[in-house]
Amino acid sequence: MQSGQQKRSDGVRTQATIVREAVSLATVDGLEGLSIGNLAAALGMSKSGVYAHFGSKQELQSAAVEEAGRIFTAEVVEPALAAAPGLPQLLAICDSFFDHLQRRTFPGGCFFAGAALEMGTHPGPVREQIAAFQSGFTALIRQFIVTALGQHELPADEDPDALTFELNGIILAANMRFVLRPDPQALDIARRVVRRRLGIMTTSAPAT
Repeated sequence: MQSGQQKRSDGVRTQATIVREAVSLATVDGLEGLSIGNLAAALGMSKSGVYAHFGSKQELQSAAVEEAGRIFTAEVVEPALAAAPGLPQLLAICDSFFDHLQRRTFPGGCFFAGAALEMGTHPGPVREQIAAFQSGFTALIRQFIVTALGQHELPADEDPDALTFELNGIILAANMRFVLRPDPQALDIARRVVRRRLGIMTTSAPAT
């Protein structure tokens, strides 16, 4: 017979499994397309077993956004923060994003790229959660740019806001192209475009 502590531990593991699958499904079906039935079928669980962990669809969506943020931070943000300040961090955050796509962490590409478009017209706490994460990501890119400017690694007249916009645009374009046609060459092109924009001379993108 299971102890109360073991039951709680099993419950936490089950909830984590459900949320991870919800994130994956959301990149294909969208957050609005998430349903207890779809999750139950994907996990081989009963609907009641899935429903027991989430009281509402909004609660499930919110948990999916939180888990997607945790994964994105681990795969994209943390490698960048581990690089040397300035231009190396700026390059690292772009490369880490492309690596995140190339690993096919999720079947539908970047969770937040899709979620931002989908939920942008759905006011509420889930949209605000997504917007806050996106704002934090772009603010981090800008922070790296400002540091690179301070270290004279970029032209003195570089506009941090404009460059942040451009790099974010390259990232989103790479995601769209890779989702539509999952050819690693698209990500190699994106890496070269980033390097050219940052004034890093190279004949080819680094091996991944």
